[in-house]
Amino acid sequence: MAHFEIKDLTFYYPGRENPALEHVNLSVAKGEYITICGKSGCGKTTLLRHLKGVLSPHGRKTGEIFFDGKPLEDMNLKEQAVKIGYVMQDPDDQIVTDKVWHELAFGLENLGTHQRTMRLRVAEMASYFGIQGWFHKDVKELSGGQKQLLSLASIMVMQPEVLILDEPTSQLDPIAAADFLGTVRKINLELGTTVIITEHRLEDIFPVSDRVIVLDKGRIAADERPEKIGELLRGEHNDMFAAMPSPVQIYYGTKSQLKCPLTVRDGRKWLSEELGNRKISVKSLEKKDGPYEEKNAGNTVVQLKEVWFRYEKNSPDILKGLSIEITENQLFAIVGGNGTGKSTALKTICNICRPYRGKVLIRGRRIEKYKNGELFKNNIVMLPQDPKSLFVKKTVKEELEEMETDSDENRGISIERVISLCGIKDLLNHHPYDLSGGEQQRTALAKVLLTDPKILLLDEPTKGMDNFFKIKFAELLNELKEKGVTIIMVSHDIEFCAKYADNVSLFFDGSIITSDTPDRFFSHNSFYTTAANRMSRHIFSDAVTNEDVIRLCQMNR
Repeated sequence: MAHFEIKDLTFYYPGRENPALEHVNLSVAKGEYITICGKSGCGKTTLLRHLKGVLSPHGRKTGEIFFDGKPLEDMNLKEQAVKIGYVMQDPDDQIVTDKVWHELAFGLENLGTHQRTMRLRVAEMASYFGIQGWFHKDVKELSGGQKQLLSLASIMVMQPEVLILDEPTSQLDPIAAADFLGTVRKINLELGTTVIITEHRLEDIFPVSDRVIVLDKGRIAADERPEKIGELLRGEHNDMFAAMPSPVQIYYGTKSQLKCPLTVRDGRKWLSEELGNRKISVKSLEKKDGPYEEKNAGNTVVQLKEVWFRYEKNSPDILKGLSIEITENQLFAIVGGNGTGKSTALKTICNICRPYRGKVLIRGRRIEKYKNGELFKNNIVMLPQDPKSLFVKKTVKEELEEMETDSDENRGISIERVISLCGIKDLLNHHPYDLSGGEQQRTALAKVLLTDPKILLLDEPTKGMDNFFKIKFAELLNELKEKGVTIIMVSHDIEFCAKYADNVSLFFDGSIITSDTPDRFFSHNSFYTTAANRMSRHIFSDAVTNEDVIRLCQMNR
């Protein structure tokens, strides 16, 4: 018997003409690992929320959903809470208590579980997830990765039969994301828990999935085993092929006749077989253009000198002697683990966080010398990690109109430009909180661009974005650079930074450890590097993107 059976599900949000889900038919067997992917706004989150009645969105629905052969709507709230676990995209939306141990026990308390049983389950889950070291901490002290792990543990303590996860790694650094997804896979294998997960980053979950489902405008465009999905999307020229893992994209880019690899390990073996016993005549694309300091010539627009910052007087330092110099007209990317101080550094640059020691200079001028509003008027703007913090109006159109500063006769020109650039034309009459994560990100980006900034600070800008729009986003950033805008971006998206950044820095323990060009930076790292580099470094010396590996393969044939 199937765990979930969805029959002809169609759903309309209030006030929308087009359905969010249209004639969805899907069966999920017990113990399966199902990955759902698709562009932002295609209906992934809407579908997941329909699988847990208490989270079902308001609107007009037709069709039926069955759980263990019974209509889902006939299950009471307690039964749903016990059998169906749901991990949200943002752990702050899910965590409800102030202490770690209390969050673990909260669900069981509400179910009326006996204290002895509750203590046993909490202890077991804390041990299983490695939470013992921060068991008594305040939740506010946890990093993003720890919060997401706590959300998962607090669900698993209730021993659900099904685990539903909505883009759970969108705010995690690559190492934390791999660890988190490894834990989810372990739960699936060892406990037999059915897993249904949506993700934009498919490198880690694609190979272990039993089936991959591609949604497109609310419809199921593909439902196949992982080894078949790439071939299917490639043959149909589907935009979602851009989301496939690097080994799959490289395989089809080289037009190989061998078996398609799904993992980095398989990719290394495939690459060795593909090139055979040939003598490798070209190992490098020779993209390096001198040391970082030489390339970093030009007018300095942002400079931090020995900056120290802490949030409270007696709390630990977050920034520790941070020194950085950023020149104009470049995309400067900062990568690093959760909780190392990256976002705090951005807030320091735009004067939200004021250091107790050190200097912050914007265009050679001390930041405290800028008068009220002068720092932000056509100068600096920041896109925060949580786009919802920018929304104050009832529609996307009103959000954009609030930022319009042109005279009446020119009103609408700037808005029309950013609407087109950010691809939000169809969202104008929607409430910002009703949008998907990726759509909210694009709307927030459009809003900050209307300030016509010269320095653009981006905190996790590709979070929630599908790979297809990331290409458009990169084109937008290049256009801004050509117009003289300097972009400073904090990101966990290693592939995006490798492909589009001019310089990449590693943030660790409150300061920047190293800065270099993407090919130099990523070709020397073991973990903070791309799948393409890990897959090809035994043959090629500086290939960091899929395109690099494909080109080198073609040059050595």
